[in-house]
Amino acid sequence: MKDQLKDFIHFLLVERGLSKNTMISYERDLNYYINYLINVEEMKSLNEVQRIHIIHFLALLKEQGKSSKTIARHIASIRSFHQFLLREKAVDQDPTVHIETPKTERTLPKVLNMEEVETLLDSPQTNDHFGLRDKAMLELLYATGIRVSELIGLNQGDVHLSMGFVRCIGKGNKERIIPIGQAATNAIENYIDKGRFHFISKKNIEDALFLNHHGKRLTRQGFWKILKRLANEAGIQKELTPHTLRHSFATHLLENGADLRAVQEMLGHADISTTQIYTHVSKTRLKDVYSKFHPRA
Repeated sequence: MKDQLKDFIHFLLVERGLSKNTMISYERDLNYYINYLINVEEMKSLNEVQRIHIIHFLALLKEQGKSSKTIARHIASIRSFHQFLLREKAVDQDPTVHIETPKTERTLPKVLNMEEVETLLDSPQTNDHFGLRDKAMLELLYATGIRVSELIGLNQGDVHLSMGFVRCIGKGNKERIIPIGQAATNAIENYIDKGRFHFISKKNIEDALFLNHHGKRLTRQGFWKILKRLANEAGIQKELTPHTLRHSFATHLLENGADLRAVQEMLGHADISTTQIYTHVSKTRLKDVYSKFHPRA
């Protein structure tokens, strides 16, 4: 079974060209699924899998408290895997045919208000190269709304400060060009001129824009630790995720009258319905303001 999973992951890499993060997600979900089939259902072949076995597996996920969004992701992974096996004639039938995907609750993203954003962006101490790097990263995230994976994937040549834009590769290897404001431009210039060379290692010659203390490309986990530390130092009580600045970027643009299509393009959303969730955030905040300040609310 594990060999067939390897074949499937190779297929995703070569034929589908999926991103590294998506591939990791597929592999993690399917490893868990296959381990269940081997250890719980005591199966020796994927050809033995029936619809009822998948239903039992999904019930286990629910018992473990997995969200409907997580369960829907598992179903998508399992369905793609079995469809691949059927095409390759490794199995005789597809047991996922009548498996229904649960409706996912669409939760509103958590955002920072303008005062909290200012506090967070001003939290790095720019008297050393670590502070210069951290300031540049936060300013760039809020200025562009790019994902953290896109931020750490940037190379030096992707940022064009004189022309005021950044080039990033998003999901599905799609390229997009996003303008950068003056505050972010200044922070990146300071980092490149005064900070980045302190991180460079003779052992590791990296073209990455943002480096860690080993001179290597900064990782998602590394950024997450930096963000948590800076949020604590800034005294921000709200729960922060690496996506918080992206959510705040989109919400603040729409609150100030930006066109929804333009925000969709900058965020790199394939479907405008994904971007529309930020209009709901804006409406919710308007209601809060109305309730708080209107004398007859």
